[in-house]
Amino acid sequence: MTSTWDKVHQPCPLCNSSDAVGVNEDGSAKCFSCDSFIPNYKEACEGKDMELTQEVRKQPDNVEIGSFSALTDRRISKDTAQKYGVKVVHDLQGNVIKHMYPFYNGHEISATKTRSVREKQFFWHGTKSDTGLFGQQLFKSGKYITITEGECDAMAAYELLGSKWAVVSIKSGAAGAVKDVKENLDFFDDFENVIIAFDNDKAGKEASKKVARLFKPSKAKIATLPNGWKDPNDMLRNNKHKEFVECWWAAKVYTPSGVINVSEQRDKFHNREKKESIPFPWEGLNDKLYGLRQGELVTLTGGTGLGKSSVTRELEHHLIKNTTDNVGVIALEEDWRRTIDGILSIEANARLYIDQERDKFSREELDKFFDILYDGDNKNRVWVHAHFGTNDIDDIFSKLRYMIIGCECKWVVVDHLHMLVSAVSEGDERRAIDTIMTRLRSLVEETGAGIVLVSHLRRVDGNKGHENGIEVSLSHLRGSNSIGQLSDCVIALERNQQSDDIDEARTTRVRVLKSRYTGDVGLATHLLYDGETGRLSEVDMSDIEVDTNEEGF
Repeated sequence: MTSTWDKVHQPCPLCNSSDAVGVNEDGSAKCFSCDSFIPNYKEACEGKDMELTQEVRKQPDNVEIGSFSALTDRRISKDTAQKYGVKVVHDLQGNVIKHMYPFYNGHEISATKTRSVREKQFFWHGTKSDTGLFGQQLFKSGKYITITEGECDAMAAYELLGSKWAVVSIKSGAAGAVKDVKENLDFFDDFENVIIAFDNDKAGKEASKKVARLFKPSKAKIATLPNGWKDPNDMLRNNKHKEFVECWWAAKVYTPSGVINVSEQRDKFHNREKKESIPFPWEGLNDKLYGLRQGELVTLTGGTGLGKSSVTRELEHHLIKNTTDNVGVIALEEDWRRTIDGILSIEANARLYIDQERDKFSREELDKFFDILYDGDNKNRVWVHAHFGTNDIDDIFSKLRYMIIGCECKWVVVDHLHMLVSAVSEGDERRAIDTIMTRLRSLVEETGAGIVLVSHLRRVDGNKGHENGIEVSLSHLRGSNSIGQLSDCVIALERNQQSDDIDEARTTRVRVLKSRYTGDVGLATHLLYDGETGRLSEVDMSDIEVDTNEEGF
């Protein structure tokens, strides 16, 4: 028989794993513990105190005879070693210096894998490619079969389980696990359950999932070894029989990431974290939406000049006054002073953004209004984007992320989407909007912040436009369907600003176009604009006669 050195189970010069490296024929290598690729394994090992073989060793054609004996270095009994056909070689002092693991092709030994105990090297004699799994010839069918990562682990698991259940091992460690199992899938057909008990490291855990995917749903289970124990043989050597049996019986049916077994989620179903809602300033919206929630993306839309800024100022002020959370504002079309003027105008019930109105108040009075921007410890709670005309989308998102993470803002108002679009230098408007909405959605999911996004509407065909108070739909959102798709909630403002009736011209209809949380959509409330104070107040719908005739649209 011919032989070659099987270049697996080698030490890693990067993470110091003792046996996680597989060396390729071209001299490159992969560590399955630290997940590193090593272009030149031999060079990487130079100068390091490592037990490895740097060149292929040639072995005699004749395999040493050996004898059946306990694997004392592994605490594996003679009975178990003899069952699996494993022989050992002793030195003159009686120490075990080699293990010889037989691999079968059908009922005949086709290859033998020899382990040199001191050097931690492996040699194959015979034709490795024609063999089944280690121990496969011993078991034909049954309720359970366990797969381990190494020969000694297989024998150890067999003993730990009371020599009752079938246990086999893959041939080539974690690196070749999928290939080894896939070549022998028909062998597992006559077993009801497959328990995967690979090494308790990164490579072993990843290989466990990949192997489990080879079996039909519910057949494969993954045993998670207790923390502190590397593999089944490690547990056997430390007399952890009870602990191994417990984790073996507790093995979980493998399901792909993102697919869960609902029957195992009962406690999480009952003990879920409740979403805290912050009421809107207007009851009509609360009736439909049950308030604002962190972790949601709310889009506010409406035609030009229909009150989006007034509504956002009310919301900003409301969040500052009615929560203890930090609030961020990115208003891309105005100076930071105009942003603060708008918020304080709500507090003052006066249009402080107009010089003549602001001059009616003393500095002390203005300072008192300004105090709402702090908490009781005089700590700033309001953070505002201070550069008008920023034209780099990555810079804007960097500031947005900084507000949420660095400044701990739980709520951020972004005004408006289409100024973000103008900061994207390449691509058409639709693609730019898709990209921006995806980034905003991801940021909300990642950070759990609540974001209020202002968006514009497209021009509509017909004799009446949004300035004439036509009813808004999701299809009116400008640029891309992703605005509606990726938002948790879409709120539209409608107003006939051209009406001859003064009350109608000053009254905004608030319509919910989408509510992922409640599903309740439609007309929510009416807001009446006060020209003296600049405030919006909720009014009873029955008190306002608004022309909602849609003729011509």
